[in-house]
Amino acid sequence: MEKTEDISFGYLLNDVTLLFRKHFDRRAVKFGLTRAQWRATKMLYHREGLRQTELAEYLEMEPIAVGRVIDRLQSAGFVERRPDPKDRRAWRLHTTEQARGVIADMEDIARGLRRDATQGIERTELEQCLAVLNRIKDNLQALDQQAVNAQED
Repeated sequence: MEKTEDISFGYLLNDVTLLFRKHFDRRAVKFGLTRAQWRATKMLYHREGLRQTELAEYLEMEPIAVGRVIDRLQSAGFVERRPDPKDRRAWRLHTTEQARGVIADMEDIARGLRRDATQGIERTELEQCLAVLNRIKDNLQALDQQAVNAQED
């Protein structure tokens, strides 16, 4: 019997991710937002006033990469930086009226893509798949923590 470690799935996960991104970007192009920009906008919409470093943590991205995303969103009129009233050196991020105007449409695009991607898949199957993927993610994050702990010792 084959062991779980003998089943290769990394390339499949990568392929699914790339295809999901490609199809989302195709559908969302009319709004001028990439998937990364959409994720940041949606996060800020639900958590107005985050600092850039906090947003990076939520998105599980490097702060410098998030900074580039925010720069583009600000240039496009979707996000604005406002001074932090408690820290003169810091900025708080807020969505603009323009961003709030496309949130529902972007969520419809995401919902439609999820519907198309899960065609023929029962809800219980998807829930089981997500549970397994979350356990894999937890295992990989534990490896990260072990590496950090080893460096500190």
